[in-house]
Amino acid sequence: MRCPLCAGGTRPFAVVERTAYHRCGTCALVFLDPAHRLGREAERARYEQHENDPSDDRYRAFLERLDAPLAERLPAGAHGLDYGSGPGPTLSRMMEERGFRVACWDPFFAPDRDVLEGRYDFVTCSETAEHFFEPGAELRRVDALLRPGGWLGLMTRVLGPEVDFERWWYARDPTHVCFYAPETLAWIARWRGWSLERVGEDVALFRKESGREGRAACGTATDGDPAPERGS
Repeated sequence: MRCPLCAGGTRPFAVVERTAYHRCGTCALVFLDPAHRLGREAERARYEQHENDPSDDRYRAFLERLDAPLAERLPAGAHGLDYGSGPGPTLSRMMEERGFRVACWDPFFAPDRDVLEGRYDFVTCSETAEHFFEPGAELRRVDALLRPGGWLGLMTRVLGPEVDFERWWYARDPTHVCFYAPETLAWIARWRGWSLERVGEDVALFRKESGREGRAACGTATDGDPAPERGS
């Protein structure tokens, strides 16, 4: 089985409650076996249970961990895209309150693909990347969406060495299918030619190099790029 991020070789990683996970030997991504993914309707039904209320102060405080450090790095009036905005877009509203313009895209709740034809100063993925079935393809698309010098603000729980995966609550959500180690985030930065800042336990800020156009948004993870060293 090939890694959905880098196409590297993988090994079995864990079986939890009869659910299998694999780990990539190249980029260290841990991912759910595709045979155990939810169907589209069951996945949507799960998301509709989320209580993402823009008026909830606790939820806003949670998102502030991404909102504040990203805003500090953006020019006034920057234009962004909330990629995977969910059923109750809140981060986009918070960024708009800071004076930024923000579009939303979500395959279930904001499926206007016209916004994917634009170019943006920043893209946010808040509690989104763990849901990607094909993270390599999604990140290539994000790269193509970003203007040179643009930022990707990524919030997701990181699978560090201290995490007991078999007891980890974050992995028990059936819609969470990809888990990123610190090494995975570093691999992504090298692959896309982005800089990387870890500004919190679950927040990473990537910056696209100024003057560099986005790479191809389709094909395998290594199309047009130097081939990564394969895992076993």
